[in-house]
Amino acid sequence: MPLKVAIQMDPIGAIDIAADSTFRIAEEAQARGHSLFYYTPDQLAYVNGRVVANGADLTVRRVKGDHFEVGETRTADLSEFDVVWLRQDPPFDMSYITTTHLLQRIAGSTLVVNDPFWVRNYPEKLLVLDFPDLTPPTAIARDLATIRAFREEHGDIIVKPLYGNGGAGVFKLAPGDGNLASLHELFTGMSREPLIVQKFLPSVEKGDKRVILVDGEPAGAINRVPQKGETRSNMHVGGRAEKVALTDRDREICARIGPLLREKGQVFVGIDVIGEWLTEINVTSPTGLQELERFDGSNVTGMIWEAIERRRGQAG
Repeated sequence: MPLKVAIQMDPIGAIDIAADSTFRIAEEAQARGHSLFYYTPDQLAYVNGRVVANGADLTVRRVKGDHFEVGETRTADLSEFDVVWLRQDPPFDMSYITTTHLLQRIAGSTLVVNDPFWVRNYPEKLLVLDFPDLTPPTAIARDLATIRAFREEHGDIIVKPLYGNGGAGVFKLAPGDGNLASLHELFTGMSREPLIVQKFLPSVEKGDKRVILVDGEPAGAINRVPQKGETRSNMHVGGRAEKVALTDRDREICARIGPLLREKGQVFVGIDVIGEWLTEINVTSPTGLQELERFDGSNVTGMIWEAIERRRGQAG
């Protein structure tokens, strides 16, 4: 049965259609006969008991420079849609959090993907704290003395913003590096949030694996290899995607976290694995669909839509 689908995302005109996962999600929905409505997060509102958005009907096509067409702008009641996709990119700030509160109000009548309540409560770098035996040594702190003590204990460390994304603001610091205090001063001057600190994993030189889970089950993985001289493997900062197979350890990690993700309505999730260790569980706006499908010749996006269609059928 065709579904009415709304997509909350960043401006569609600027996306890279060869890499953007939201574009691929929209493309697959259209191919399955679902209708699309598009709006940006700033156009989401609560008005007199209704959650509405100013947007337009959307058609997508895989033509570079001419990849979308929108209809007349209109105000839509989001409770009248079958599915709403929460797909804008982080940072996970108060603006982002507010959208989860608003979308949570329609969750009884509309399937919001991923479930906004748990997106809000499971940000990427915090959900991993529920699985300490799967993760490298980790600290979350704003206090400089605590971070220094962690480095004394573990040697080389990675320091990064707790709610950052795309590899921005990620630093590797060796025990003798005198920049820790300056970086701490820089970060704390910009934000009241704590930092996340993890033991550096040398195996990142071989890549940072992105494993995609669909409704709690692993669908495949890509390996993101950092440029020479870089510790960051994110494709936003020049990391190279390579084909890779799931290992027994990857499957073990997925078996541990998958049931929780499925239970909490996290249909499309991307986890990061370096060597043997889980470092992040990405639920806000995971990426990697197009790269995985090109490497594997699979239709993982179709699997995502099948999971959504099942959930809608159960709700009906």
